Amino acid sequence: MSTTAIVELILLLLLAISGVALITHRLKIPYTIALVFAGFAIDLFHIPIKAVAGNTQLLTPEIIFVLFLPALLFESSINIEFKHLRENFWSILLLAIVGVAAATAITGFAVNRMLGLPVLTALLFGALISATDPIAVIGLFKDLGINKRLAVVVEGESLFNDGTAAVAFQLILVGILTNRFDAVEGLRQFLLVAFGGVLVGLVIGYAASKITAQVDEARIEITLTTIVAYGSYLLAEHLHVSGVIATVVAGLMIGNYGAQMGMSPRTRVSVWSFWEYVAFIVNSLVFLLIGIEVHVAQIFEQWWTILLAVGAVLLGRILVVYLLSPLFGRFGEPIPARWNPVLVWGGLHGSVSIALALSLPQDFPHRSTLLTLCFGVVAFSIVVQGLTMKPLLNWLGLIEEVDGAYSLHKAKQLTLSAAMSELEHLSQMRAVSPAVFEELSKEVELRAQAIATGVRGIQQDNPGLVEEEIRLARLRMLAAERSALQRGVIEGIVPQEISEQILAEAAEEIDRLRKSKHV
Repeated sequence: MSTTAIVELILLLLLAISGVALITHRLKIPYTIALVFAGFAIDLFHIPIKAVAGNTQLLTPEIIFVLFLPALLFESSINIEFKHLRENFWSILLLAIVGVAAATAITGFAVNRMLGLPVLTALLFGALISATDPIAVIGLFKDLGINKRLAVVVEGESLFNDGTAAVAFQLILVGILTNRFDAVEGLRQFLLVAFGGVLVGLVIGYAASKITAQVDEARIEITLTTIVAYGSYLLAEHLHVSGVIATVVAGLMIGNYGAQMGMSPRTRVSVWSFWEYVAFIVNSLVFLLIGIEVHVAQIFEQWWTILLAVGAVLLGRILVVYLLSPLFGRFGEPIPARWNPVLVWGGLHGSVSIALALSLPQDFPHRSTLLTLCFGVVAFSIVVQGLTMKPLLNWLGLIEEVDGAYSLHKAKQLTLSAAMSELEHLSQMRAVSPAVFEELSKEVELRAQAIATGVRGIQQDNPGLVEEEIRLARLRMLAAERSALQRGVIEGIVPQEISEQILAEAAEEIDRLRKSKHV
């Protein structure tokens, strides 16, 4: 493609994204699913986007893994609070490692029996389709006010199992191509690749965090985070370890350590706004291109085979979730039984599975069959599971009703607090005169009083809102106390034994407060 054609293609894709966004905003339907339908329409009716692209493949493994995936992983990971990840660490780890291995085996053997594919080829399909990609569901969770812990488990699993599935896929593929598959050697390679990715992510994330502490310039720090997102991935891949895991760990470091220790509130807003926009564009392109590249006519021609593959994938997911969920309580806080259907149905498959399938060598036996099965399962997953997610959550009673007026008032309080902090910062920097500071401070105070009056009125009518706010505030206060104690021990101010005693008491109170919230 010429440079002009590439620019035209990008503009047409952005135009399609904008059009779908406007339509879905009015119709109140899931945006990402609408993008897939738009892609189907582009493919079926040969809309100009397809004409401009010609025979060029729009969704290649390189585009997904090198261009799209690092941005999506980084944006998701910087928005996950480490404390939430730590609280659900064992649940996520079991799903992302043991779950992927089990799903690969169950799905693979089911496909082998139902479709007659060779065992290793069927297991290869099981590995490439075991990566979950619940971007659409996470967006829906945020809109509907779903339990935060449930959202963290689903998103945390998707962040880490991409790397697990990619490693499993490569090990099985090498076994097929060399006619040698050594499970022990495969496990050793997996541990090396996974822990190597963690180490690369930690080193780059820590180093970047230290640099951000020396700079307070949003444009520089946005650039630095971009280098971290893509640099951690590329360096890890160059060292033959997991780029996916490296990017996720680097993002967690920036979001939980670098941002807190080295970024001013103003810079954090700029950095997070930048990555929010990047994620919007990349997510939109991924789902639109999936719709374009998944040939609907081919899916309809082999609907029965694809339906069997969907059944095999769902069987694997059901067995994994229901067999592992009893173990969650042994290693951490138990997961309520009514969350299991959401974990099963929310395990969507998307761009990572397609990228793995497309990366198969052109002369690989059964390549066309695996591509068709992958495209069909992904299309079913995004469209059918995505569209039925909201009814399922309603049926399970997992959509928490949120008072719109109360949420609006609380949001305004947060924005006013940020505005006042920025005004105080400007005053300290002598960027505004005392007279201007006093004038604007009075304006903020008047607005704050009006909002506080509104909040009190809503709280009087809904006492439960006050109780929940107190519970959440106490949890944050206890977390701050624990952090202060840990710093005190490190700096030699507080004796270790005293710290352990107070931390144990705080842990009991935190556990009580968490259990007081019915899920």
